[in-house]
Amino acid sequence: MNRILLVLVLVGFVGCGSSENEKTSNVQVNESTPTNVKKYHPQPQLPSNAVLAPDFTLATTSGELVSMSDLKGKVVLLNFWGPWCGPCRAEIPHHNELHDKYNKDGLEIVGITIRQSESIEYVKQFAEEWKMENKVLVDVNGFETFKLQRDINQATKEQIVGYPTTFLIDRNGYIVKRYLGPRSESFLYNEIKPYL
Repeated sequence: MNRILLVLVLVGFVGCGSSENEKTSNVQVNESTPTNVKKYHPQPQLPSNAVLAPDFTLATTSGELVSMSDLKGKVVLLNFWGPWCGPCRAEIPHHNELHDKYNKDGLEIVGITIRQSESIEYVKQFAEEWKMENKVLVDVNGFETFKLQRDINQATKEQIVGYPTTFLIDRNGYIVKRYLGPRSESFLYNEIKPYL
């Protein structure tokens, strides 16, 4: 009888223990997730098609350089758009609402500007007229936005076929969702909420 009690007590101690990883993070790691990724915040389990967002360096319309690595630790909506694009314009007020409400919680909306013939000065004036509160990025030397588009196409194994196209990137830098076409503030909030 004493042996049975001893065995039950030992099983209870071993079964209730937790590893150090379980204590420090709720992040689920699948086979494609490197174990050395710094976990900034508990994030939902990565979908099977999640990939690391490619790094880039682009400029704001004022000339400040911004890289993907600068955005690690934030929830990013990476939005490929153009000032010539009607559906992109329709989405701007929704992005402004999201920025106002959730930037303080770690949301960063980053507009990757696909220019046709517009100058950077035109994009800057457009962003001011439309009161765009998110980061609006443009080429540094001429074709970096197209290179980023190509790199994302290769990483996700899907082509960007229209604008706006938006990617949801978690705090650890993984592309977890993709959207084609304009989305409302309420739709986007429901998508980003688990990652904030």
